Amino acid sequence: MSNLRLVKISKFMSKYLRHEPEEIGIQLAPGGWVTVDELLTACANHKFPITREELEAVVATSDKKRFAFDSTLTLIRANQGHSIEVDLQLEPVVPPNLLYHGTESKSVDAIMQTGISKMLRHHVHLSSDIATAKTVGARHGKPVILTVDAARMYEHGYIFYRSDNGVWLVDHVPPEYLRTISSDLGRQE
Repeated sequence: MSNLRLVKISKFMSKYLRHEPEEIGIQLAPGGWVTVDELLTACANHKFPITREELEAVVATSDKKRFAFDSTLTLIRANQGHSIEVDLQLEPVVPPNLLYHGTESKSVDAIMQTGISKMLRHHVHLSSDIATAKTVGARHGKPVILTVDAARMYEHGYIFYRSDNGVWLVDHVPPEYLRTISSDLGRQE
């Protein structure tokens, strides 16, 4: 199966498992889960048939591990990034001292004034390493990496979660917990 096909499937699944499940006639259960059979049937009914083999390949090869099967391999979900109301049943966890957020350079001034907001998603997405944050920030232009003082935020009562694919989640990051890092040299500014 081609890489292009897997990318199309991943985008299709992202749209319907994270944003518009009702558009293809599925309903997400607590945790964001839907049965694999229900998803495959819904895809076929909406003129985008996916085989079980293709579905497994998308889950296994996604560089960001966007999707996960449950332990029985009968349920699937998007790990995070939902714009619809869904309880992912994540437990609060103590974050590492520092986390990172990649953004495009034109957004930095506004972020340093108001902080990082979740926008249409349930949470702000943070990375545990600079390389991942840089990749995320480069999606829409020249990346800038922001360091998040997660330890201090946690001390001040902010609740952090970690999704199954390692993305750190929090409701908001106020500007006083942020520092910029040069995207070229990795040094703080």
